[in-house]
Amino acid sequence: MSIDLSLYRQEFPVTCSAIYLNHAAVSPVSCRVRDAMTNLIEDVCRFGGNHWERWLDAYEAIRAKVASFLNAAPEEIAFIKNTSEGISLFANGLDWKDGDEVVSIAPEFPANYYPWKYLERKGVRLRLVPERDGVITVEDIAAALRPNTRVVAVSFVQFLSGCRLDLERLGKVCQERGALLFVDAIQGLGAFPIDVKRANIAALAADGHKWLMGPEGSGLFYIRRDLIERIQPSSVGWMSVKAAEDFSSRKLEWAEGARRFECGTLNTAGVYGLGAALDLLQEVGAEPIARRILSLTGRLREGLRQKGHRVFGPSVPEQCSGIVSFTPADVDPAEMVRRLSSRGVSVAARCGKVRISPHFYNTEEEIDRALALL
Repeated sequence: MSIDLSLYRQEFPVTCSAIYLNHAAVSPVSCRVRDAMTNLIEDVCRFGGNHWERWLDAYEAIRAKVASFLNAAPEEIAFIKNTSEGISLFANGLDWKDGDEVVSIAPEFPANYYPWKYLERKGVRLRLVPERDGVITVEDIAAALRPNTRVVAVSFVQFLSGCRLDLERLGKVCQERGALLFVDAIQGLGAFPIDVKRANIAALAADGHKWLMGPEGSGLFYIRRDLIERIQPSSVGWMSVKAAEDFSSRKLEWAEGARRFECGTLNTAGVYGLGAALDLLQEVGAEPIARRILSLTGRLREGLRQKGHRVFGPSVPEQCSGIVSFTPADVDPAEMVRRLSSRGVSVAARCGKVRISPHFYNTEEEIDRALALL
């Protein structure tokens, strides 16, 4: 099924002012996300909290949307502020023992490094698997596992190289070796489908503001049903308990399911925006979006090589993603980003490279225009 680009480009007014190729940083939101959030804010402006029951209904409806998007159950989903919060919830909630190990990837984004590194105070060792020219494989990770490996903590897509892991293969390895698979999904969720059941994912976190094309400060946390009771909430508040609406209660009984990890008032406007973002993505379709993104980044990599730039990371489609990073042939990366920005092309400089990250609504003409300006 092909995507009607003319229809969906109208959803993104940014296309009228820029060639936006920086979705791995912050995505522009669509008109429907803007409308969902502004309608909620207008309601609060006019009526205060008089319609709070509608907000509660919306939370549960959007929780169900998130669950459907991941092939999870609603009780396995909590709303969080950002990916870092979700990682820390899981890392700090497990009952660690001295000598336990966490296996991760050496060039992970800091959000998926520091929470695991901090566990060293509990006697937990962090074992880091190196990449090879931006490529990491399931075999590389499997070779690092030991009998005392408790958690494998990886990004679905690496923030710099764009290397995308086969989560279903990795999940099978973790299951066979008795390790829990934790996924930082922020650089892939929304661009590529994730089935948490097929991949045997123990827990997953992602913020909405990258490939989901939702607002900042509104993310999602998935935790497998059988693990919920094993994760001790590290942040506790009035919404963490069953009797949340009984303000005189002092009975500390956790709320059912993953809602116990929502310790206080949610970012209601952000949740509304996240729900609208999911509606758009599900309307377009996960597989068409993935094929479209791989087509655009394939065109981009080929064009970069023809111009003599050194592309960093994978080249086979099974490992590629929406991220293409490269070392310019004849100019400083930061200068190249400034040059492109002055011509209306939005990209990013990361770790001595230029990173380009198109989404499904970008066009081949925009890719070619960016290449022409390099």
